[in-house]
Amino acid sequence: MVLESRRGIVVRASSSPDSTDPSDPIAPLRMESPTGQFLSQILISHPHLVPAAVEQQLKQLQTEWDTEQKKEELSASGTDLVLYRRIAEVKANERKRALEEILYALVVQKFMDADVSLVPAITPSSKNSSGQVDTWPSQEEKFEQLHSPEAYEMIQSHLALILGNRLNDSKSVAQINKLRVGQVYAASVMYGYFLKRVDERFQLEKTMKILPNGSDSEGSSIEKAVREDIRPAGDYLAVSSHLEVSSWSGGFGNRIKPSRLRTYLMSFDGDTLQRFATIRSKEAVSIIEKQTEALFGRPEIVLTPPGTVDSSKDELIKISFGGLRKLVLEAITFGSFLWDGESFVDSRYHFVMN
Repeated sequence: MVLESRRGIVVRASSSPDSTDPSDPIAPLRMESPTGQFLSQILISHPHLVPAAVEQQLKQLQTEWDTEQKKEELSASGTDLVLYRRIAEVKANERKRALEEILYALVVQKFMDADVSLVPAITPSSKNSSGQVDTWPSQEEKFEQLHSPEAYEMIQSHLALILGNRLNDSKSVAQINKLRVGQVYAASVMYGYFLKRVDERFQLEKTMKILPNGSDSEGSSIEKAVREDIRPAGDYLAVSSHLEVSSWSGGFGNRIKPSRLRTYLMSFDGDTLQRFATIRSKEAVSIIEKQTEALFGRPEIVLTPPGTVDSSKDELIKISFGGLRKLVLEAITFGSFLWDGESFVDSRYHFVMN
């Protein structure tokens, strides 16, 4: 029996054996387009068929696009042309929404394949304001298996810079500003996307035995590139520059020990680094924003005259440091899966701009 909640799809038969509540949502974000709703049903009933269903939907989108292009060539002038352009604009927005939800379905399906449960929406008004983050198993061993050893070493550095001396403290509970937690989550998704993109190239060059000799002298330039270039629009993402977490570059500071992947990054020139630090599609940016809002709600952001974010009126949530660690690991993995999904879709329906 399938029910749709306000935020996400709810399944009576839980998708994960780790889940304790049979009505746990498989994903916090509700998909609303016809394509998204179709894929939602596939996720619930036959998740292993999602890639095939996605290919079918992409073929349909390509057919619609080709038909519109032919109509544009034959379109009349004057009033008819204005009307046609308006219809074409509406259809383009529908395709964008469909592509976003195709990407989201692919990400969710990869979590389900890995038997990793996505954290449900976190509601500060509930008795346990961190939702089920603190009650679910950590799943850290499963997360580790989803990344290469070199990438996971960078992820540990990212965690160390976020949690500080609380890295190994999983039980202590803190009250944290909801906006700040949302910023950490969104920034970690983008970091996971960046890390997967770099690691994919690193693993290829390692296999081909053509890795360059790096240097640790350019750490500050890498941190600057990642901070400045990944600034998409959106309530959580637009204020990511105010996030007081120096881990955006995954541990490029002097406090973090060198790793093979970090040394490899040091060999990049500025232009290459900026390219790797950029999310390729608007659809992927939108998914990051919507996933974060589905988890934490839409924040009330007030900018003070100096240009800083005043979050004094924002809600606080209680969450353990173990729960925060779990959120960050999920976010990084979400970003990694988003890169994979975007690449899969673009190989069949070219929507990523060069």
